[in-house]
Amino acid sequence: MTGTAARRDGRAPDQLRPVKIELGVNVHAEGSCLIEMGRTRVWITASVEDRVPMHRRGTGQGWITAEYSMLPRATHDRGPREAIQGRVGGRTHEIQRLIGRSLRAAVDMGKIGERTITLDCDVLQADGGTRTASITGAFAALYMAIKRMKDARMISEIPVRQHLAAVSCGVVKQRRCSTWTTPKTSRPRPTSTA
Repeated sequence: MTGTAARRDGRAPDQLRPVKIELGVNVHAEGSCLIEMGRTRVWITASVEDRVPMHRRGTGQGWITAEYSMLPRATHDRGPREAIQGRVGGRTHEIQRLIGRSLRAAVDMGKIGERTITLDCDVLQADGGTRTASITGAFAALYMAIKRMKDARMISEIPVRQHLAAVSCGVVKQRRCSTWTTPKTSRPRPTSTA
């Protein structure tokens, strides 16, 4: 990343927003966290169930999936709950799939047994980067759940292949920029999410 001019929030173009992850925020879930990336806040729970989708039955392979939603007032204007509309929107569906694929790539699915781990990512407050905050926080909650499974002797080892975090990058006025927080009308052109 290059550039020295500060942004509206005072950060340099290559400077990430402050990140804070509070673990164990839900006493009922096998894993949970509250992640804050700047003013974006996402509440995440990991739930372990002794069942898998049809395509995994009898394979010995587990499954990791994610659900993502924004609370109605997570943004400047209240948005309707998608559950009330009776369908998941295209953006939400794409983000859920991205979170699930990212997590599955980081874990050896054959070592969790025929179990499903569902990560519920609920955006409490959005100020850009909700999908990357969800991926990063979901990995933290997933790791907690997997550790709890190992401690309960449900699995023999931690099946994590690699640790996972995500950040957004874009281009603003021909300059590379990380994790933006600009008004919707002047969003930078995204280049990658890793």
